[in-house]
Amino acid sequence: MTTTVGTAELKAHLSEHLQAVRRGETIIVLDRKEPIAQIVPIGTTHNGLVIRPAKGSIQDVPLLGPCLGSSDVDVLEQLWEERADRF
Repeated sequence: MTTTVGTAELKAHLSEHLQAVRRGETIIVLDRKEPIAQIVPIGTTHNGLVIRPAKGSIQDVPLLGPCLGSSDVDVLEQLWEERADRF
């Protein structure tokens, strides 16, 4: 099953959408009605996924810059670290 969500909806209900991905769903993320990302369960093939170059430099994105090329990145762990002051 595939679900389409806007960035605001994804941000507001991230935990719920990640639970859906755990159940096997694919999430397509839209920014102003344009598909910009796809969240798929681990182990899912990525047939049809289009990767476009980022606007600007990857170094402009602090969370992604140092991790570029690393396959051992735990995104959820990084989010927890980034948001630790909110809990």
